[in-house]
Amino acid sequence: MTDISKDTETAALLEGLNEPQRRAVTSPGGPLLVLAGAGSGKTRVLTHRVAFLITAQGVRPHEILAITFTNKAASEMKERIETLVGPIARTMWVSTFHAACARILRREAPVLGYRQNFTIYDAGDQVRLIKKCLAELDFDVKRFPPKGVHAVISSAKNRLLDAEAFAEMVDSFFDDTVARTYELYQKKLFANNAMDFDDLLMRTVDLFHRFPERLDHYRHSFRHILVDEYQDTNHAQYSLVNMLGSEHRNVCVVGDDDQSIYSWRGADIRNILDFEKDYPEAEVIKLEQNYRSTQTILSAANHVITNNRDRKSKELWTALGQGNPVRIAELEDEHTEARFVAGEVSSLEHEEDFHHGDIAVFYRVNAQSRVLEDTFVRYGIPYRVVGGTRFYERAEIKDGLAYLLVIDNPADSVSFARIVNTPKRGIGTATVMALTRFADAEGLSLMEAAARAGEIADLRPAAVHALTAFSRQMTELAVTAATSPVAGTLEETLTGCGYIEALQSERTVEAEGRIENLMELVGVAEEYDRRAPQGSLSEFLQEISLYTDMDKLAEPSEAVTLMTLHNAKGLEFPVVFIIGAEEGVFPHSRSLEEQNLEEERRLCYVGMTRAMQRLYFTHASTRNLYGARSYNMASRFIAELPDELVKVEAPRSRARYGGSGGFAGADLGAGAHEGSGEVGQVVPEFFHEGDRVVHAVFGKGVVIGVEAGGTVAVRFDLDSSERKLMVEYAPLRKA
Repeated sequence: MTDISKDTETAALLEGLNEPQRRAVTSPGGPLLVLAGAGSGKTRVLTHRVAFLITAQGVRPHEILAITFTNKAASEMKERIETLVGPIARTMWVSTFHAACARILRREAPVLGYRQNFTIYDAGDQVRLIKKCLAELDFDVKRFPPKGVHAVISSAKNRLLDAEAFAEMVDSFFDDTVARTYELYQKKLFANNAMDFDDLLMRTVDLFHRFPERLDHYRHSFRHILVDEYQDTNHAQYSLVNMLGSEHRNVCVVGDDDQSIYSWRGADIRNILDFEKDYPEAEVIKLEQNYRSTQTILSAANHVITNNRDRKSKELWTALGQGNPVRIAELEDEHTEARFVAGEVSSLEHEEDFHHGDIAVFYRVNAQSRVLEDTFVRYGIPYRVVGGTRFYERAEIKDGLAYLLVIDNPADSVSFARIVNTPKRGIGTATVMALTRFADAEGLSLMEAAARAGEIADLRPAAVHALTAFSRQMTELAVTAATSPVAGTLEETLTGCGYIEALQSERTVEAEGRIENLMELVGVAEEYDRRAPQGSLSEFLQEISLYTDMDKLAEPSEAVTLMTLHNAKGLEFPVVFIIGAEEGVFPHSRSLEEQNLEEERRLCYVGMTRAMQRLYFTHASTRNLYGARSYNMASRFIAELPDELVKVEAPRSRARYGGSGGFAGADLGAGAHEGSGEVGQVVPEFFHEGDRVVHAVFGKGVVIGVEAGGTVAVRFDLDSSERKLMVEYAPLRKA
C-alpha cells in the first residue's frame, strides 16, 4: 500500500512535464547540469526535483541545500516545495548564498574569533566605516570617495582576496590607498564583532579552509546541493558550491549561459561553461521548449545568440505557433523614435486589444528613458519606470535643476539647502542652521547670508570660507547665465561646482550612470536652446516643471513599463520594444572598448526572449544622448536577424547595419513613419477636439482643432486666447 501511495505521489509530481524536464527531475544523483533556456520552466523543474528527492528517493529535507539569488525567489521556491511535499519542507535549507552562509557562521563564529551575535553591516554601515578609515589614515575623501573604495574592496572579497592578498596586487596609487583602507576596515569590523555582506561568503570559505572538520560536517549534512541561476555565480559562490559538493558530488546546477549578463557584478560565465570540467561525469540536460514566446521571436533570438562563441548550444522552440514578424523601425532621431513607440502603443491598445500593462519598452541605459517619458507625458500615456526612477525624479537630475533654480532665483531657500553641500564642501547641518538663524534675524535670503558668512559668530573659519566661496561661485554663474545659452550654463555649473568630478572619483558603475543622466539633462537644455534661441533660463525651468509636476503623480496600475535591459531579466510581456538598437548605444560603446561584445549579445537575447507575442526594434539615424549628437549605424544585432523573420518600417536602402551581414532590400512597411511627416500622423492619435491640455507658459486650455502637419489649436483659460501650436516643439501635454 505504501509503495502504491508513493508511486501515485511520484506520478503526480511528473504530470505535465515534458521529456527533458522529467529527466532533470528524476535524475538519480551525481552532478547534473540543467541548461534551461528562456521560458523553459526551470523553476518548476527545480522545485519538482527537490520534491522528487524527498518523496521518491528518501532524501530527508534537512539534507538538501537549495540556493537561489534573492530572498523573494527563495521564499517562492520554499512555498512551491511545501505545496508539493507538505510542511516537512520547512526543515529544508532554501535560501540565498548570503543567508545560508550567515546561518553557518552564527553556529561557527567562535572558531573564527567572532561572537555568535555578530552584526551584519548593510551597505550604508559599510560606507560609513570606510569613511572613518579613510579619515584615520588621513586620505582625502574627495579624492578617494568611500563608495568607490568600498566597491573595490567588495570586488576583491568576491574574488576571495583578503587585505594581504589584495595589497600584493597593487599597481597604482589608488589601489595602494584601497589596500591600506581595506586592512584597517577589516580590523575595525573584527573589533566591532561585525561582518559585511561579502564577509559572509569569504569568511565561510575561510572557515572551511582552516577547519576541514567543519567542512566535513556540512558536506555530510547536505547530501544534495541545488543552485539556481548558476550562470550568475561569482568566484566566492562557485568555491562554496564545490567545497560542499566535491565529495558526494550530488550537485545540481540550473542556469542558462546565454543569459549571463552580470559580469560587472562579479558573475563569471566560466562557472557554468566549465561545469563539466569540474564534474566530468555530469549529466547534461537541455530544456529547449519555451512556453512563453512565439516561434518567430524564438527563431530570431536563436539567430542572434548563435553568433557568440562561448556558449552551450541550445535551440529554443515552442508549440505556441509562428506569430507575427519582428518589426524593425529605422527612424530619424530619438524624438521620432519616441513618437513611433507612442503611436504603436496607441494602435496596439485601440486596434488590437492590448492593454498598457501588456507593453514594455527596454533600453540599454537609464538616460534613454528621458525622451520617451517626455513624449508619454505629452500624449497622456501612463507609464511606470521599473528598477529605476523617473528621469526628473533622479537625485542627480534634481541636483542639477536645483543649481539652475538658485542661479535663476537666489532667494529659493529650498533649492539652496539642497545644493549648498552637494557635492561635499564641509558645510554641514550645524553650519546651515547657523546660516538660517542669521538670515532670519537679518531678513536675508540664504544666498545673501552666505555672502556675509564672516559676520556669523557661530561659524568656524573653514565654514565661513566654504560659504563665501559657494556664494561667490553662484553669483558668477548667474552673470554667465544672463548671456549664455541654458546648456552652456548647466555644463559650466556641473563642472565648476565639482559635481561631475565628485562622481568620476567614485569609480563605480552607479556613478557612471549618474554622469550619463546629467549629460542627458544637458541634452535637454540643448534641445531647448535650439528650439528657443531667444529663450531664458526662467522659461526653460518653467517648461521643465511641466514634466516634473507629472512625476509627482502616483503611478497608475495599468501602465506601459519602462526599464533597462538588465532589469528585464526574469520578466515577460506580451509586447516588447527594444529601442536605441545602434552601434555605440546597444551594443554599448564601453562594452565594445572592453571587448565584451558577447555579454552585450546575451543582453539582447534576454531582451528578445521577454516578448511573448510582439517584438519591436527601433534605431535612429541620429541621436542626441548624454548631451552630444551622434550619427550611428544600426546595431549589429539587427543585422543578425534573418530577412524572413522581420518586417522593416523604413526603406532598407536607407538602413546601415553594424557588424557583418544585413538586409538585402525590401518594401516600405505599412506602418512606416519617416522623417518629420510622422508628426502629422501621430498628433490626431493623441490630441482631439475637447481635450484638456497644459502648456508650460500659457497654462491650461482646451483643444479646439487638430490640423494636418502636427498642429493643434488651443483656447487657453487664462486670457481666452486662441493659439496654433506645433506639437513637435510646443511644451504641451494632456491635462
